[in-house]
Amino acid sequence: MMINFQKTKPHFFLLSIGILFASCLSNVDEVEELDPCDAITFSVDVKPIIDSNCIQCHGTGGNFPNLTTYTGVSTNATIVKTEIVSKRMPQGGSLSDAEIQAISCWVDAGALNN
Repeated sequence: MMINFQKTKPHFFLLSIGILFASCLSNVDEVEELDPCDAITFSVDVKPIIDSNCIQCHGTGGNFPNLTTYTGVSTNATIVKTEIVSKRMPQGGSLSDAEIQAISCWVDAGALNN
């Protein structure tokens, strides 16, 4: 009986090491997949920022571009991003770094109506 245990001991050790490495690899993949931009949506994140900071001047009958609708914002998404990243807009106010990042992520992801 002692002989059988001695023969299986190396196999058990190798199996244990393999399981340990496999579990570490799966944890690494989960960490790499997290991207804060994945959760940004137009309706929840971008539209409230635009409504609070931009449509006073860029609303119906205001300055170009009209940002009151998704179409108006998405059509001009690159312009909006450029102006807020450079901090030229909004005039007389400012967006937080988190707000700028949210709009930038949304534009970079294709300015989807989500």
